[in-house]
Amino acid sequence: MEQTILLTEEEMRRALERLAYQVLERHGDCAGLVLVGIQRRGADIAVRLGRVIAERLGCALPSGALDINLYRDDWTTLSAKPAIGPSDIPVDLDGRDVLLVDDVLFTGRTIRAALEALLDYGRPRRVELLVLVDRGHRELPIHADYVGRAVNTGRNEQVDVLLRERDGRDEVLLSIR
Repeated sequence: MEQTILLTEEEMRRALERLAYQVLERHGDCAGLVLVGIQRRGADIAVRLGRVIAERLGCALPSGALDINLYRDDWTTLSAKPAIGPSDIPVDLDGRDVLLVDDVLFTGRTIRAALEALLDYGRPRRVELLVLVDRGHRELPIHADYVGRAVNTGRNEQVDVLLRERDGRDEVLLSIR
């Protein structure tokens, strides 16, 4: 399988720092902002992003992790039953600004499921989306407010985000299926 490196460890680090600065530019002291990462790698990226923002602000933002498996629109067609993971949203989302974080934005269906799942935790004032990689091919009218790297891909290609926490290294790969 042919693989191309889209982001190295250093490029990922710089992208996350740039994304954190963009969030700070828009939200100032981030009062009322909650970071919510989509399980699994989106949650890991949200933790990293939260660390960078906390270093700049001198205080930590409330953050959580969201499992969207029960909200997927394809779960009845999956050959196996969906594996339900934990969600941990430590604050009520009513009236808060939520920064939803994921690793790759593709068709938009994961984000649709996440938006539906968020409503179980309250009615946010606003939801923004931050993704490390936007690869296009939307099937729903969803866009990211913050993008680490936009890349044009074919439908026969796959983008894999590898994170030290889960995979032992930081790297974003593009491969042909």
